[in-house]
Amino acid sequence: MSARLTRARRKIAGEHLTVPPGEELVERVGVVCEIAYLAFTAGYAPGSGTDVLRAELSGEAIRLVRVLRSVLPTTYERSDLDALLALMLLQHSRRDARVRDGRLVLLPDQDRGRWRQDEIAEALELLTPLATAPASPYLLQALIAAEHAIAPTTQETNWSRIVARYDELLELGDSPVLRLNRAIAVAEADGPRAGLDALSGVALLGHRLPAARAELLWRAGDLPGALAAFDAAIALCGNEAERAHLVRRRGQAADDNRPVRGAE
Repeated sequence: MSARLTRARRKIAGEHLTVPPGEELVERVGVVCEIAYLAFTAGYAPGSGTDVLRAELSGEAIRLVRVLRSVLPTTYERSDLDALLALMLLQHSRRDARVRDGRLVLLPDQDRGRWRQDEIAEALELLTPLATAPASPYLLQALIAAEHAIAPTTQETNWSRIVARYDELLELGDSPVLRLNRAIAVAEADGPRAGLDALSGVALLGHRLPAARAELLWRAGDLPGALAAFDAAIALCGNEAERAHLVRRRGQAADDNRPVRGAE
């Protein structure tokens, strides 16, 4: 690896590198943004292993976006890049509250006093001038994250506005993940049965869909259905910390059937 890095440095030093023009630059920046957000997500919600989160990886993805913003020409339209940075900062700001004693802590149970207010403030400052910018996936996701950041509690979150943001996102591009997240917001706004109706027809591999169904079925009073969905989610979950959380939730449901909200 050391030899490869040395050869790469020599090659770069011997070449005359220029910033690509126009649409080519936009395309390349878009690719870097996608890679950075994938890396951030791998740190924010690891799909496998023992970690609840990998904050260093998410932080490195944020650093990459900052570097990209610093080297772009001043004439480059960077609203989408600013929205991406805001989105990352808002999600990353909750890292200290998402883990307690090595366990995953869902959003309603997080100590909001442990959220990084400096990062939230920076993100909101980035989003303020984008109020009139054209809708984009990064911007709409950042606005959703901002709703959580400014709400004093889960109950005081403007869930109807979040549902509307997801509707805008779906107009830009449909996906099962978006529909899953929208259904969770619908459940918070209009109740678990409405959330289950919104999940109807959603096809998504992995544990997150049955996990969401389990929570909503539990809240709706369908204990057998909730337990079956928890079992399906547990069987599909590759992350040990999330799997342990699902096992605990199933045990709670089996013990007392008390509905408790849950969104990461």
